[in-house]
Amino acid sequence: MVAKSNNVIFKIYLAVLLLLHFAPVVQAQQNTSTNQYGLHVITSTKELQQTIDADSNKAFVHLKKYVPGIVLDMKYATTQNCMYTKMYDKASDMIRLCTAKALDSAQQEFKKYGYGIKIYDSYRPYSVTCYMYSRIPDSNYLAKPWRGSRHNRGITVDMTLIDLKTGEELRMPTPFDCMAPVANSDYPNIKDSVVLRNRTLIIDVMTKYHFKVAQSEWWHYDYLPALDYELLDIPQSVLEKFVNKSKRK
Repeated sequence: MVAKSNNVIFKIYLAVLLLLHFAPVVQAQQNTSTNQYGLHVITSTKELQQTIDADSNKAFVHLKKYVPGIVLDMKYATTQNCMYTKMYDKASDMIRLCTAKALDSAQQEFKKYGYGIKIYDSYRPYSVTCYMYSRIPDSNYLAKPWRGSRHNRGITVDMTLIDLKTGEELRMPTPFDCMAPVANSDYPNIKDSVVLRNRTLIIDVMTKYHFKVAQSEWWHYDYLPALDYELLDIPQSVLEKFVNKSKRK
C-alpha cells in the first residue's frame, strides 16, 4: 500500500512539473498567431503601434522627409523590376526610424564626395515577398517565404548613388534587379576601374553606418542593429496613412 501510494504521489508530482514547464509555451501560442511557416507576421496597425510603444525606434517615417536630399525611384510601384509587374499599391518610402537615422548619416558622408543616395525600394509587405518567390523560386536572389525578407521588417533599402551636380546615377556593375553573378557584391572580375571604385565606395560607407550588403545584390543593404524587428504585411497605402495620422497626434 505504501509503495502504491508513493507511486501515485510521484505521478501527481510529475504531472505538476510538466504543467509548469509547458504552461508558458501554451500561453505564448495562444497570444501569438503564426502563419503556415510558423512565422508571426504583423498585419494590423494596432499591433504595430504596440511594438512602437515598447520601442520608439520601430516607428516608421518617410525617407524623403527624414533624409534631406534623398532621391526616390521606387521600382516596385512600377513595372521596372524583376517581376515586370507593379507590386505595390502606392509608391511609398516608409522605413523604420532607426534605419532612417543611419541612412541620414550615410547621406552626409556621400555628400563629401559629391554624391547622394537614390532609393529603389524600402519597406515591402510580406505577402509581396511570398508572391515574388512563387513567381521566381530562386533563393539566391529572392527571400524565402518561410523566413521572410528584411524588407518586410522595414530595415532594408535597395539603393544606388547619384552625382549631385548632374543627378545622374553613378556607374555600377549592373542595373537594379539584375539576377546575374556580376551583380554579386564581391564579384571579382570587374574590369572597369570606375565601376569598381563606385561599388567599393557605396559598400564601404554603408558598412561604416552598420549596414550589410547582400552577397548577391550590390544594391541591397540591411541595417544590422534591427535584424530582429517584426515582419509586417501591411500595404504601403495603409502604413502611410497610419504614419501620417500618428504625426498629427
